[in-house]
Amino acid sequence: MIILAAIVAALAAFFLVILIAVYFQHVRRMSIFYRLRRHHIIEAGQTLDQPYLERMRQWLRKAAAPIAEHGPIQALDFRMRQAGIPLLGGEFLVLLSVSSLAAFLIGWMLTLELGTAFLFGGLVAAAIWIFVAWRAYNRRNAFTEQLGDCLTTIANALRAGYSFPQSVEVVSREMEPPISDEFAQVSREVSMGVPLESALEAMGRRVGSMDLDLVITAVLIQREVGGNLAQILDNIGDTIQERIRMKREIFALTAQGRLSAWVLILLPFLMALFLYIFSPDQLTILIDDPLGRLALMISMLLELIGYVVIQKIVHIEV
Repeated sequence: MIILAAIVAALAAFFLVILIAVYFQHVRRMSIFYRLRRHHIIEAGQTLDQPYLERMRQWLRKAAAPIAEHGPIQALDFRMRQAGIPLLGGEFLVLLSVSSLAAFLIGWMLTLELGTAFLFGGLVAAAIWIFVAWRAYNRRNAFTEQLGDCLTTIANALRAGYSFPQSVEVVSREMEPPISDEFAQVSREVSMGVPLESALEAMGRRVGSMDLDLVITAVLIQREVGGNLAQILDNIGDTIQERIRMKREIFALTAQGRLSAWVLILLPFLMALFLYIFSPDQLTILIDDPLGRLALMISMLLELIGYVVIQKIVHIEV
């Protein structure tokens, strides 16, 4: 019976893949709007060396075409751009759905329990979302780290006689990602007729950095009232560099507190694993006895309170 159920699950997964492939064979052409948004997300000239990855991208592009113009999907486009992932929102949603479905089928074939299968699928979906959030966070931090050097480059280009749009092109050519990618996007939008103010504000929304918002505000004010933009950018760059230095110093000084928070969170679970392996009778008292379960609930609440308190202490705004 177990073997028959596993065979049925495998056949269901195989025919599901075939049906998806046949359906999306009919989606040959994408709308112009979808093509323009794809060019907006993925930089011109960016290709994949591996043929199988390129084929996967083409399949995702076809699969996402029917849902590409829906509002929530366009919001995912923005999230992908923040994380620096060369996918549109619809393509990411298709990839997320296929990965979760594959994890669900694998979990079902391995355990023959729907609850465990749903848990597998949910964990894979959560892991992918956490990865996207982690990419966006790291990309924002990397952008902020590069911003001081970027402002120095723009100020020097302005002193050399370049206009501000030309200085933006210099940054896109000379600096490393992610800041070069964002400024290259601004240059492309300006070349397509988008006002420079709108392109800069769109970059500020994508990056989500307070330091960049300060720079954009200074540039927009200078374009309205005039002034020495190179000197303004130098002053802002010095301020940003000093903030970065202070953040690094605070990060080093609070390392012990942050490590204490992780020890506070992980130690009870490691102790529970130790008791489960070497002395399971002592652990079952906390699970079977009503007072034990109450003690577990209280201890988890105190753990959470302690973690939050430590984070409040070590997290210092600069």
